[in-house]
Amino acid sequence: MSNSFGYLDIILLAMIAGFIILRLRNILGRKTGHQDKVYSSFDEKKFEKFKESIQEKQNKNITEFDAAQKKQFLKGAEIAYETIITAFSKGDKKGLKSLLTKNMADNFNSAIQDRDEKKIQSELTFIGIKSSNLEKFEKTAEALFCTVKFVSEIISVKKDKDHKIIEGNPDKIKTVIDHWKFTKKISSPNPNWYLAEIKNT
Repeated sequence: MSNSFGYLDIILLAMIAGFIILRLRNILGRKTGHQDKVYSSFDEKKFEKFKESIQEKQNKNITEFDAAQKKQFLKGAEIAYETIITAFSKGDKKGLKSLLTKNMADNFNSAIQDRDEKKIQSELTFIGIKSSNLEKFEKTAEALFCTVKFVSEIISVKKDKDHKIIEGNPDKIKTVIDHWKFTKKISSPNPNWYLAEIKNT
């Protein structure tokens, strides 16, 4: 009789253990080593909404630059400014592509092609930026825009096919004032800004 009760106890404990294991498996899911999601209850739509919410907060904060944010943005804009004018002088279309909007990239490429067809050589020495100032912030339903005023110093010379100077002076530093408008899509997770417009004065 005691042996019968012993077997029944073992069977009962085994059933309880099996029930607990099944419940844990349903709650936690089974790890196979090939799945992309850790939890079986992962909701991709909710996760996307969460990401959108974070992005909206980031875009909202940019309308109110504090001193540190403004300094960081202008530092990046200055690097982009030097990189773009230097790449344009060299005719580096590939280097320009990652810094410009499509429309601006087309304009730059067209100018480089025209210069090449006329066999004009462009030589530029970038001296430095005297000042940069964030002048205007704009926001539309799809994008953010920041206009920056740059005051820079360069030495710029253009030569014809015979290497004769047709524009500029290799011994003179020229002060240039530019107003550049940078843009960034609100929906894009990419933090980079792109040059959208140039105004020379």
